[in-house]
Amino acid sequence: MKLIDAKDFWQWAFSDFMSNALRGVLAEYIVGSALNCTNSPRAEWDAYDLKTADGTRIEVKSSAYLQTWAQKQHSSIRFDIGLKKAWDAKTNSSQKEATRSADVYVFSIFASTEKTTANPLDTSQWFFLACSSEFLNREFGKQSSVGLASLEQKGLKRILFDYLNDEIEKCKW
Repeated sequence: MKLIDAKDFWQWAFSDFMSNALRGVLAEYIVGSALNCTNSPRAEWDAYDLKTADGTRIEVKSSAYLQTWAQKQHSSIRFDIGLKKAWDAKTNSSQKEATRSADVYVFSIFASTEKTTANPLDTSQWFFLACSSEFLNREFGKQSSVGLASLEQKGLKRILFDYLNDEIEKCKW
């Protein structure tokens, strides 16, 4: 019997931080690091991505100009903000009504546009926008996706990693 080494598996399976799926998980970790809420393992299918010490539920969305595959042009920045029937991992049950389950949404943009210098692990190559779910409900209603330009037109400002925690605090009220 051979026991597989977890580190070897992680390196083999999860080292392409430019891939959409893994970049999304990385964005959750980056935001969780800014909020100091990465002390428990990630629950992949929960109704929200992170929970702060004071109980604030955070949904993290990620997008990037660059992709793993060859591109003729940079990708446009869009995010899924659709209403969902959230599933609760602890109770193994879904909500009856579709809502936005988090208190705060954080839109995470990997902003590098040059593959030769792109490094998703470098937080200086990211910027973020944050808002309450109430803001999304008021400004976008039942809309299922939104672009970066629309979020900025509604007044959301770009935030650097070092200021993310403070901005999320403002979104709670």
